[in-house]
Amino acid sequence: MSNRKKLILLGGGGHCKSCIDVIEQEGRYEIFGILDHKELLDQKILGYPFIGTDEDIDKFSHEGHHFLITVGQIGSSATRKKLFSLLKENSAKMATVISPRAYVSTYASVGKGTIIMHDVLVNASASIGEHCIINAKVLIEHDVMIEDFCHISTAAVVNGGTKIKEGTFFGSNAVSKEYVETSSDDFIKAGSIYKGVS
Repeated sequence: MSNRKKLILLGGGGHCKSCIDVIEQEGRYEIFGILDHKELLDQKILGYPFIGTDEDIDKFSHEGHHFLITVGQIGSSATRKKLFSLLKENSAKMATVISPRAYVSTYASVGKGTIIMHDVLVNASASIGEHCIINAKVLIEHDVMIEDFCHISTAAVVNGGTKIKEGTFFGSNAVSKEYVETSSDDFIKAGSIYKGVS
């Protein structure tokens, strides 16, 4: 019998599929099901069923399940923050997921509810907040600080000492200069070189 913790996923879109793959590879959690809109209740994603809506968070929280927000984040972190509020109201336990194909320095920290995806590299003294998405092939250098509810998109490079403020989307293949700082809820375009707030 499996002693893995039961996990509920919140949001069943494309990002959820990527999360499922990482969760399966890590092997710490057993996916119990997905919460989303009620019209999806007879469907599955990658073999996992939709088992309810946001209104069922209370029930599953009381049953002791862990939760991971698997709604993606591009334009805004608002949906993810709203789901977090519902989880907090119901004293839900948050999962933290780190791909076995990622390298996270023992001198770095990763907050609750964050997912570190395949082939990520997090170097010494980096700090990653809660409920972040650190997407595939991201490089986070030494002394970087990433606040809560940020999405660092695929193959981005966050250079040493950079501060990514809460709610920021940092696009695919974007690169930051060293020791710069974003604004809160910032949007850094894919492929850009970020030189700080002008």
